[in-house]
Amino acid sequence: MYAYISGKLAEKNISNVVIDVQGIGYQLEVSLNTYSAIEKLEEVKLRTYLHVREDILTLYGFADEAEHFLFVSLIGVSGIGPNTARVMLSYVQPNELKNAIIEENVGLIKSIKGIGPKTAQRLILELKDKMQKSGQIQGQISAQKGNTSRDQALSALLALGFGRNQASRAIDAVLKASGPGESVETIIKLALKKL
Repeated sequence: MYAYISGKLAEKNISNVVIDVQGIGYQLEVSLNTYSAIEKLEEVKLRTYLHVREDILTLYGFADEAEHFLFVSLIGVSGIGPNTARVMLSYVQPNELKNAIIEENVGLIKSIKGIGPKTAQRLILELKDKMQKSGQIQGQISAQKGNTSRDQALSALLALGFGRNQASRAIDAVLKASGPGESVETIIKLALKKL
């Protein structure tokens, strides 16, 4: 229905953004990779995917076509919904995930929260040929450094469905081990490994 939305970035959170298009605010759910790519921008253009359920319509936004393509491919696999796909794209870069599928790296895929060995193998079985044939996923969305807010990392984990106490403990463990100089994206990725 919507191919992309372009406008002023009116609100931004690690899990979602609001884009103002001539006075109308569109809320889009985003992965950590997309947030990293757009967090310092004022004007954005995001590829979109509209997920329709009987009780809700949810827009997902992507900083580039590669992540959009991978998201749509992931949700086409039985047992992978939009939220799980967003967690996967928050956990690893799109190109890393594509390579893991092509190289049949079950270990990397099942290390993602919510993905077990059977789901990892199903992903590989259903998507390996598609990933090999697609020339769409190139490069990686570079993570931007500078923001080390514990509150933002906690908000992101809460938005991804983790409990507050569990997420807080994981973030505290990451900060204790790595120090306060880590970016929000790194803190979240390391915390996801502990959850």
